[in-house]
Amino acid sequence: MALKQKFPNQVIGNTGLFYVCYELSKRGWNVLPTSRNAKGPDIIIYNTDATITHTIQVKAISGKVDTVNLGEKDKISNLTADYFIICSNVDENPNCYIMTKDEIISCTIEYKNRKTGKINMWVQPTKRRGVKHGFREFKDNWDKIK
Repeated sequence: MALKQKFPNQVIGNTGLFYVCYELSKRGWNVLPTSRNAKGPDIIIYNTDATITHTIQVKAISGKVDTVNLGEKDKISNLTADYFIICSNVDENPNCYIMTKDEIISCTIEYKNRKTGKINMWVQPTKRRGVKHGFREFKDNWDKIK
């Protein structure tokens, strides 16, 4: 049995970003990835006649998805993207979970780091009222992006 290679976070992030770009392109969107690690959304999309535009934030992880770190609490109010796509298992067989800004905010919980005292916001859909199966309700829901 071969050992699975561990990729750096930058490679995982790039893999997720470009996989999402690929999926959006297949669905007829013009896709513009922005500069990596810049403030703001990761992707800007627009339809063929440029009458509809959206911004997208991608969170990529290498394993299964159960929670995703959105960063420090004070940044949650500055979320700029229209949609958030969590791309899990990017190093083997990617899965995408598509959420609106309101959905991702409704699924966040606070977590205080005991060592640093900083409060981070984590996406954890099972904490949202009415969500029974974690991220499953958001899986491959590409039609949400209109």
